[in-house]
This record gives sequence, structure tokens and C-alpha cells, in this order.
Amino acid sequence: MRQRFTNKTAIITGGSRGIGMATAETFLEQGATVIIWDVNEEGGQAAVDRWKAAGQTCLFQRVDTRDYEATLEAAAAAHQAFGRLDILINNAGITRDSSLKNMSPEQWQSVIDVNLTGVFNCTKAVYPYMAEQGFGRILNAASIVGIYGNFGQSNYVAAKAGLIGMTKTWAREFGPKGITVNAVAPGFINTEMVTTIPEENLKAMIQHTPLRKMGEAQDIANAYAFLASDEAAFITGITLSVDGGLVM
Repeated sequence: MRQRFTNKTAIITGGSRGIGMATAETFLEQGATVIIWDVNEEGGQAAVDRWKAAGQTCLFQRVDTRDYEATLEAAAAAHQAFGRLDILINNAGITRDSSLKNMSPEQWQSVIDVNLTGVFNCTKAVYPYMAEQGFGRILNAASIVGIYGNFGQSNYVAAKAGLIGMTKTWAREFGPKGITVNAVAPGFINTEMVTTIPEENLKAMIQHTPLRKMGEAQDIANAYAFLASDEAAFITGITLSVDGGLVM
């Protein structure tokens, strides 16, 4: 496996399962030190213990990304432990789907808090360390629905569209400090999140996808790895759709 990330430290939010875990494993395989921020302490710590047993350098920190002070404390502790914070992958996210007429204020706010405010918190906590060292890679988990909309997902779409806008803004703000900021917009990926979609709807989506299949978590991890690598050093402010051609 190519060692793209030797001497690089990556924070991955929501890394205890799904796309986050696949991303953590990919970055570890490519030489990174990986720090998982997640509220799932059991799953996150178990993953880190498994990776450490295989000789990898990694750390689990229980972090609720909605809590700004918690992200500040975690970033300071991670920097103290490893001396560098090079890559931030804002991967954590939730869904609370409902049509607008049925969506409660709590459903709206919970998704905004995790999927949008949480990204603001994590980025603001990590940015000073990247700026000081003159290097950084920030990657945000958007979604194709943030570009095109989706029935029953006002909260999720608003958050993901907001992330795309923040990605462009931060790319402009952070570029002079040597920090690139990009987003990845997954299509329908074979994770726990799609288990809530009725089977007939899922089949219809697959039929509308030119590649006639769902993506896998590894497909998104590979996109993150490319955008975090030196190969993408002159790419910033983009949203890369990884969707099998579903929307073109």
C-alpha cells in the first residue's frame, strides 16, 4: 500500500463505523496517525484497540461535535499527543427524515446541530494548528442531495448545502495559510444510513444509476484519501460527487 500520509495526523469524525471507519482504515494503511472523534465510545475504542494491536498509531477521543468546548479540548490534547494536526475529515452526520409538514423543530435542529454546526466547531478547533504549521487538508462530507435536493430531507439537504457553501468560503479564507478545503458528495452508499430507504425506492435508484449499483464505503474513503494527498495539492473549494453517475 502506498504510504501517502507518513508523518501526517488525521482526525476523522464519526469514525466508529461505516464510511468513517473505512476512511480511518484507509488512512492508517497509507501511513497516517489517525484520531477518531465520535460519541460511540464502545465502537470507537474497540476499533482503535484492534488497529493498535496490528501495530497502527491511533487514538480514540469521545467527542460530541455539537459541543464547541469539547472540540477545542480534544484538538489541544491531540496536538499535544502527536505534535501535528494535518488532516480533518468532517464525516460525522445523522438523518431525521420527514416531509416539511410533518417535520418537528427537534428533527430539524438535531440534524443542523450535528451536520452543520458540528463541522463549524471541529474546523474552528483544528484550524489554528494547521495555520501555524502552514499546512492542512480539510474535507467535508456533503451529499448529492445537498446539490439537487431530496423529498423528505429539508434538514439534511439544508445542512449539506450549507457545507458546500462553507467549503468554498473556507477554501478562500484558508488558502493563504497552505490549507485546502474540499467536499465529497456521496450518492447512495451501502451503509446503515440507506437501510431506512424502502427496498423498492432503493432498487429504483440503482436502476437510475449508470453503473447500476450502490457505492461502497471504500469508494468514499478513496476520494477522501486522494483529496488529502499531495496529488491534490492544487485542488481546493471543490465538491467531488462520488455517485456512480446518478446525477450529471
